[in-house]
Amino acid sequence: MDSRRKFLTVATTAVGGVGLAATAIPFIESMAPSERARAAGAPVEVDIGGIAPGTLLTVEWRGRPVWILHRTDEMLASLSSHDAMLADPASRTDQQPPYAANRWRAVKPPYLILVAICTHLGCIPSFRPQPASPDLGPDWPGGFYCPCHGSRFDLAGRVFRNVPAPRNLEVPPHSYLSDTRVVIGAGPGEART
Repeated sequence: MDSRRKFLTVATTAVGGVGLAATAIPFIESMAPSERARAAGAPVEVDIGGIAPGTLLTVEWRGRPVWILHRTDEMLASLSSHDAMLADPASRTDQQPPYAANRWRAVKPPYLILVAICTHLGCIPSFRPQPASPDLGPDWPGGFYCPCHGSRFDLAGRVFRNVPAPRNLEVPPHSYLSDTRVVIGAGPGEART
């Protein structure tokens, strides 16, 4: 009789364990992101070989616009001429990965990669590269202007003083596969899946 009880106890426990596993596995799998959600957050590979100096390309990553600006030598030279006008000229606030925490806020200085969303209220600024713009004043060095509330950013995405935006524009994680291919969403050495 004892052996039969042991058998029934073991059999009941085994069937219960199988039932628990059969119930738990689909439940746990349902918590994983869907293929669509994974694709929306996946890194984006972009060919930058065709971007002419001085022009801006907009791509989408994680449902947000991302700018890739191919800066000219003049644009790069202008970045050190207006530090006194900027709220965070050294980019001390973490709005960029460590490998882009420099004067150019870039891995490769000619290419600036920014999330194209104003840090004030989420508007999309306009690209205004011409210095001394009639409507932005003679001190304007060129950059990005948010017409919604007047926030201004230079050609490295650094915010000017006394504007509504509190921080520099965000530099997303990115890495270069070659001189003409960049991956947005994965930094150097990070998985690109």
